[in-house]
Amino acid sequence: MASKKAAPQTGAAKARKKPGEPGKAELIGYYRDMLLIRRFEEKAGQLYGMGLIAGFCHLYIGQEAVVVGVQSVLDPDDQVITGYRDHGHMLATGMTARGVMAELTGRIDGYSRGKGGSMHMFSREKNFFGGHGIVGAQVPIGTGLAFSNRYKGSDAVCIAYFGDGASNQGQVYEAFNMASLWKLPVVYVIENNQYAMGTSIARSSAETELFKRGISFEISGEEVDGMDVLAVRKAAAKAVERARDGEGPYILEMKTYRYRGHSMSDPAKYRTREEVQDMREHHDPIEMLKKKLIEAGHATEDSLKAIEKEIRDVVNDSAEFAQQSPEPDAGELWTDVLVESGA
Repeated sequence: MASKKAAPQTGAAKARKKPGEPGKAELIGYYRDMLLIRRFEEKAGQLYGMGLIAGFCHLYIGQEAVVVGVQSVLDPDDQVITGYRDHGHMLATGMTARGVMAELTGRIDGYSRGKGGSMHMFSREKNFFGGHGIVGAQVPIGTGLAFSNRYKGSDAVCIAYFGDGASNQGQVYEAFNMASLWKLPVVYVIENNQYAMGTSIARSSAETELFKRGISFEISGEEVDGMDVLAVRKAAAKAVERARDGEGPYILEMKTYRYRGHSMSDPAKYRTREEVQDMREHHDPIEMLKKKLIEAGHATEDSLKAIEKEIRDVVNDSAEFAQQSPEPDAGELWTDVLVESGA
């Protein structure tokens, strides 16, 4: 029988500085990062409407606090893997707006050389192991990354994001079982945006408190206000620390909300305008942090407007860059799909 005792650390592990309370610079950084994701996604929506982005495109507008809060407590060698609503995760890990937008538009300067599109781009440099189009597929892959960390004696942690819809997939529970059995360093972040593809969680899930989904596997979890970047950061710091210390997996259910439809082809008629407007007016993650920054004296309306301009310039530049980047040559169809051993 496999032991649940944590693996001993080797020379691959190193001393880590635990994240403290965020100061002025960090808070302004969270604001900038969330605003970049918001404006980038708005621009992506515009380019999709112009026919410059093809195929599926799932926007992250409204959910920015989740990935920015989690990313703020990670180290560079920690891994991130997610599903197909992934542009925000890419930007939060430090992937460039130019590279992401070029991939969205199918250009050679994109992160997957124009062959992955919205749902399938990667950055080994940033330890971002993809967007994945198959619902829930990233969960066992992320669990495998955590297994690799333990096998190698590293104290790196893998963050595996998935949504409320994916939480009902069978492979998720197979992964939970193995992660708990071997006490793997993985944090499962459930981005519960309430509707999955378009069905309310109350209609599709017998247990709607998704943080409880690990109970039968002895995986603890908690519910977090996913619209508050500071609440996300606090919960993520605890979960990552316990995983890094060998205590095994943890589930964070982020109660969040997407303002747009499931994808660009979804008119989102399954909810009322009033519901969406209420979330925008009273729970918007960017506006809430903006208010805190001003009240604490960390920023003024003018200084935040300057950040807004800076972000718009970055996003506009990424769109121009993407449109100027050439499409991949037909020969690229056969590259990066097979590795021959040469034996």
